[in-house]
Amino acid sequence: MTMQRQWNELLMDDHQAAEKVIAALERGFERASGPEPALVGAAIDFFTVYLEGCHHQKEERHLFPQLEARGLPKQGGPLGVMLVEHEENRRLLGEFERLGRAYVEGDTLKLEELRRVFGAYAALMKQHFWKENDILYPMGLRVVTLADQSELIAGFSACEDAVGTDARQRYYALAADLANRSQIEDLSVGLERQVLAAILNTLPVELSFVDADDTVRYFSHENFDKIFPRSRSAIGMKVQDCHPSKSVHLVNQIISDFRAGKRTEAAFWIELGPKKVHIRYYPVRDASGTYLGCLEVVQDIAPIQALTGQRRLLDEAVV
Repeated sequence: MTMQRQWNELLMDDHQAAEKVIAALERGFERASGPEPALVGAAIDFFTVYLEGCHHQKEERHLFPQLEARGLPKQGGPLGVMLVEHEENRRLLGEFERLGRAYVEGDTLKLEELRRVFGAYAALMKQHFWKENDILYPMGLRVVTLADQSELIAGFSACEDAVGTDARQRYYALAADLANRSQIEDLSVGLERQVLAAILNTLPVELSFVDADDTVRYFSHENFDKIFPRSRSAIGMKVQDCHPSKSVHLVNQIISDFRAGKRTEAAFWIELGPKKVHIRYYPVRDASGTYLGCLEVVQDIAPIQALTGQRRLLDEAVV
C-alpha cells in the first residue's frame, strides 16, 4: 500500500518538477541562438500557472500561517525571508514573462535581456528551494502536528483544484517532457549515462560527490525519497554552505585530512526515528593519487542491524 506523502514531501516534489523546467531552459540558453520558442512558452506556463499560481499559494495561504501559529516568527526569521524572496520571484517572473512572450511571438532582439532575466530568476529559485528543503521544512516538521498535516494537505489539494483538474499530474508531466526533450535525463555523467545513473540509483546507499574545489557536483537518487533531501540547487554550491555553521569546522577538517592523506575514511551514525543512519566519507583519488574530491555514502542500517540467524536460500516470496 502506498503511503500518503507528507506535506513537506509534496512541496519538495513541486520543487523537483520546477528544477527540471529550469534545467531544460538553462540547456536552451546555452545555444547562441537561444532556446526554442515553444520551450520558453511552456516554461512560462509552468512558472506562472503552477509554480506561482499554485505552489507558492500552498505556502503563503496554508503552510506559512500554520508555522507562524506554531511559533515560527514571521518577522526576522526564515518565514520572513521566504516571503521577501517570493516577492522578488514575482518581480523577476513578470519580467521573464513579458520578454518571453515577445520572444515566442518572434521578437529575438532582446534575447540577451531575456537570458539575463532568466539567469537571475533561476538563481533565485534554486537558492530558494534549497533554503526551504534544508532549513524551513525541517523546522516545520518539528512543530507541525498530525492534525496540522491533514489540514495542510487538504489546503494544498484545494490550491491544485483552483488551477484545474489534475493540475499536479499535468504540470509534473509537462516538466518531465521538457526535461526529456532537452536531454536532462539525470545528474550523472559518464559512460552510457542512463545505465550509469540507473546503477547508482539502484544502490542501497545514497551518494554525494564534492570535487577538489569543495563544490557539490553530484548526488544519486534524485527522483527518489532520500534520507537527507537534496535538490538540483545543491549542484554548484560549496559544501561548506550545505552544512549548519556549527559543523563547518568538522567538514573542513575531514576534507583537509583527505587532501593531506591523513585519513582514508570518516564515519558517523545517528538515529532519525526508526532509522539508524550510517554516514561515511571517503577521499576519491585518481590513479596517480591526486585528490579529486570527497564521496559521501549514506545508508539506513537499521534493517541490517535487525538481521538474525542465516539465510542460505532465496526466499521465493521476495521478488
